[in-house]
Amino acid sequence: MENIIINHWAVLTAALANLLIGAIWYSPILFYNSWKKENDLTDEMLQQSSPVKTYGLSFLISCLISYNLAFFLGDANVDWQWGTTAGFLTGFGWAAAIFVIIALFEQKSWKYMLINSGYIILYFTVIGFIIGAWR
Repeated sequence: MENIIINHWAVLTAALANLLIGAIWYSPILFYNSWKKENDLTDEMLQQSSPVKTYGLSFLISCLISYNLAFFLGDANVDWQWGTTAGFLTGFGWAAAIFVIIALFEQKSWKYMLINSGYIILYFTVIGFIIGAWR
């Protein structure tokens, strides 16, 4: 365990990437309207939420996610290729997979599952790249 290398700046950048990727992914130019419809949400309902609370907690949880992946990628031999691959495999094989299982039991639509799991896979792939590249 003493040979784990973690670049804390890379981890914080990866956590911030969550907010940036989410802002684009769930924006009107991509999946906002479909995501909103699949969740039975209205603009009025979304405006009632607290952005400070939502984005603040999202950032903290993203730090947890990024640090967790950084520990898995902490070996000195990790590079951007392995970081990207590990991020993709984590997103696809663990995070999105369990999300889909939960969504199946919640009887959510495939559209809902594809929108959200697509984001999960992209996010993990990007943070794997960041952590792997920025040693």
